[in-house]
Amino acid sequence: MNDVALETLLDRRAGFLAFVERRVSDPALAEDILQAAYMRAVEKAGKLRAEESTVAWFYSVLRNAVVDFYRRRATEGRVLDASVTELDVAAPDEETRTFVCGCIAHVLPMLKPAYAEILREVDLEDVPLGEFAKRHKVTPGNAAVRVHRARAALKRELIRVCGACTIHACLNCCCKAAAA
Repeated sequence: MNDVALETLLDRRAGFLAFVERRVSDPALAEDILQAAYMRAVEKAGKLRAEESTVAWFYSVLRNAVVDFYRRRATEGRVLDASVTELDVAAPDEETRTFVCGCIAHVLPMLKPAYAEILREVDLEDVPLGEFAKRHKVTPGNAAVRVHRARAALKRELIRVCGACTIHACLNCCCKAAAA
């Protein structure tokens, strides 16, 4: 790509960004798509014919970048929906439940309410993740992401509250939370 063509593309950045923003709802996302399109344009500059308008060519690059974004998002949604069935595993038996630290009941209220809610229902009450999603009117993918984040938050909070006993999977827990 010659310097004049590159300068033309950079001079029209605001118009290109507005074009993408009309097609996606998030300004930060539009910015990311525009940056990716600039990178693609630099990589594919050899395909630009001399008689072709640089601006018109770049608009086609932008259109393709937006289409690619929606394709990726649809694919990610299908993968998340499929992962919901993988996360709906069999409930642990009573023997396993006896080893669960009493700290969890103490730590759950410290989490975001949405995280505590999904952990109570899905992990403690054995509600299938798909059923949780229907009951709370969220997509299965959203529920899968939420339970993943909730479990990570629970782990962080247990490590903070219980300290060393979390290393031993809370067996014979003697932390402050268990005593409370």
